[in-house]
Amino acid sequence: MDLFTNDNDEIIAHQEMIAQLKSRVESILKNYRPVMNGEIYLSGEDVCKLLHISKRTLQQYRDDNILPYIQIGGKIIYKESDILTILEQNYISQKTV
Repeated sequence: MDLFTNDNDEIIAHQEMIAQLKSRVESILKNYRPVMNGEIYLSGEDVCKLLHISKRTLQQYRDDNILPYIQIGGKIIYKESDILTILEQNYISQKTV
C-alpha cells in the first residue's frame, strides 16, 4: 500500500510542478515583445500602460504629431526607442534654488 501512496504523492508533485511551469511560460509569452532589427515595437495598449494615458489621449498625441507611429493596414505600432526619445526631449528637471 505504501508503494501506491508514494507513487500518488510523486504524481501530484509532478502535476504541481507542471502547472507552475505552464503558468510561468504563459506569463513570459504574455509579456514577450519580439525584436525586429534590434527594435522593440509596442502596441497602443502597451504605450497607454507605459505612459499612464487613455486610448483617446494616445489618439490625440498621434493627431498632434507628438508621438511617431507606424500604421500597417489597420494596426498601429510604436517604436520603443521613439517613445523614450520623446520622453527624454520633454524632460524637465527640477531647478535647485
